[in-house]
Amino acid sequence: MTTNHILTVTKQQKSTQKIEATDMGDELSPSSDFVDPTALQTVQVQVEKIADRQRQITAQIQIPHSIEQVWQVLTNYEALADFIPNLSQSRRLDCPPGAIRLEQIGSQRFLRFNFSARVVLDLEESFPKTINFRMIEGDFKDFSGSWNLEPCSLDHRTGTNLCYTVKIWPKAMMPVSIIERRLSQDLQMNLLAVQQRVQQLAKVTQS
Repeated sequence: MTTNHILTVTKQQKSTQKIEATDMGDELSPSSDFVDPTALQTVQVQVEKIADRQRQITAQIQIPHSIEQVWQVLTNYEALADFIPNLSQSRRLDCPPGAIRLEQIGSQRFLRFNFSARVVLDLEESFPKTINFRMIEGDFKDFSGSWNLEPCSLDHRTGTNLCYTVKIWPKAMMPVSIIERRLSQDLQMNLLAVQQRVQQLAKVTQS
């Protein structure tokens, strides 16, 4: 996800990308300080350098529940901010019939500065395999990618291999190395959060 880990802005709003810093050279404050390291290891993350300031980051996790259950969580867009770390708002916007337009507001806290950004995303669902998204405006030069869902076998039961891929191109005011490192950490947290949400809803359904 953003989200995903996914961040957003409307045409009527000015860019709200904001940095408050005393020393941009400081190390990041890890987003995973209070997360079981063993759990984080279940999320595989790869970073590919596309160009000098462009990166593609891919994160994968295996969830012991059906694709339909995972899909239900991912497409409940206005509930994403309830459980995705660092996502403070997620809401659907008016758009042409059959289209999906999503506004999300994300905030990050680093060791000695705060960063917030917004983007507006157009999404395309291809049930039950893919959710593609692309930024149509916002605080990045590019923010686009997809969720991909495939069946897998986990402990003799059918589960879901969930893969999130994002291409990101930060504007010049934000160092790409910081974005790369923090987004990689956050994607681990976000995919774990999706897994936990699916498990919670499955328990409610079974009870």
